[in-house]
Amino acid sequence: MSKIANAFNDGTAFIGFLTAGDPTVEKTVEYILAMEEAGCDLIEIGIPFSDPMAEGVVIQDANVRALKHDTTTDDVFEIVKEVRQKTDIPLVFLTYINPVFFYGYEKFFKKCNEYGIDGIISPDLPYEEKGEIADIAAENDVDVISLIAPTSKQRIQKIAADATGFIYVVSSLGVTGMRSEIKTDLNAIISDIRDVTDLPLAVGFGINTPEQATEISKIADGVIVGSAIVKIIEKYGENATDALKEYVADMKNACLK
Repeated sequence: MSKIANAFNDGTAFIGFLTAGDPTVEKTVEYILAMEEAGCDLIEIGIPFSDPMAEGVVIQDANVRALKHDTTTDDVFEIVKEVRQKTDIPLVFLTYINPVFFYGYEKFFKKCNEYGIDGIISPDLPYEEKGEIADIAAENDVDVISLIAPTSKQRIQKIAADATGFIYVVSSLGVTGMRSEIKTDLNAIISDIRDVTDLPLAVGFGINTPEQATEISKIADGVIVGSAIVKIIEKYGENATDALKEYVADMKNACLK
């Protein structure tokens, strides 16, 4: 069984995201460990990329900061290596397919297996092209996480049928970013997905307050937060540990209400 399943064993999972190399490689290691200590059940690590088209300005800026420090994919693997010396929390890469392609699929997924990456989320990889990496990923025990968006209704059965790890349910149209209100009919989308699969369903895009996390946790198995965490790192830079712990603890508690 995928190790990712362990993230959903303790009530609604709280899944946090941060961009590797922002503000530094060393601080990314520290912040991942701090987020786990505060209550994260799974952590998504963003591999910096120059054209993150699914991201809003907050995460775009984090990518720019990380790339200005010359953060490479090899640096990101070194972050994972250091983290794995201290924890076995499920870890997932969030990366656009271009960096993986140029790194080399075989080399990339073999290294994921060696260093302890449990899954990969690639926002720009269409379902129809998933086969390009699915077999190589499976051979290396890496789950390719499927995304289902509000526009996916006619394709839910196809996408969910061969999904692994968990399903990332996109709460809103558009790019990532903090939203004051989630207007999508998530109940209907989640009901349709549950008709097809027993995999855990985690909702992301726009969630940033404890109140939102509590509402989402009533219908989903996981709550994903990225921009709000990255915004804290942007604000506090190399001194973000305490603020991250406080925020993550509040959000995890909200998921359990």
